[in-house]
Amino acid sequence: MPSISPNKPYRVGRSRTGLGLFATKPIKKGTKIIRYFGRLLDSRKKDEDAIENKYLFELNGRWTIDGSIRENLARYINHACRPNAESDVKPRKRKVFIRAIKDIEPGEEINYDYGTDYFKAYLKPIGCKCDACEKKRKKQRAEARAERLRLKEKAERKAKKKAEKLATAKDLAKEESKAKAKKKLNGKTNGKRPNGHGRLNGDGRSEPDGDAPVAVNEQTAASATLQA
Repeated sequence: MPSISPNKPYRVGRSRTGLGLFATKPIKKGTKIIRYFGRLLDSRKKDEDAIENKYLFELNGRWTIDGSIRENLARYINHACRPNAESDVKPRKRKVFIRAIKDIEPGEEINYDYGTDYFKAYLKPIGCKCDACEKKRKKQRAEARAERLRLKEKAERKAKKKAEKLATAKDLAKEESKAKAKKKLNGKTNGKRPNGHGRLNGDGRSEPDGDAPVAVNEQTAASATLQA
């Protein structure tokens, strides 16, 4: 990796996507941070127009900078959907500078928007890993977890309510069954004759059983003796 002058306000370091360029000193908004440079390719030449890599920076319809050389430290600057820098393109001079569009603090990664074409060709297929997109995905994952939890709790409440309803129905069925059994038992008891008390005659008076003793008063007994 090329050495960097200690006077430069940046360093190459590890980032979420591999290597990145990080501020080592405060960088004020509007400051030209670094130049993006490399071999100039002429699209009119077939051999140069056929060159393909991730470090091509198009100046205009004819000229493109091939920034794949190691000396081009600006190639380590990663894409961001909400960047803190931007590319300042000067087609006539065939130069590109990366300029801060926000105040950048030491330790903060420097980034800029690579543009729609690059995003669709290289980043969209694998998913953008810039801070903004990572926060968005994190939020979406949190929302998805919350939704799954909500649905789970809803299902549990529904199952609990169903179980309580079923238990209530079973309790009612038991009570109803007990009531029927009690009513049936009472009906059988009311149909039996009381022991030793005879039975009722047609006018509702009790009649003695055939083998029960008959009470006789003294007058009836005396009349029976005289006749004898």
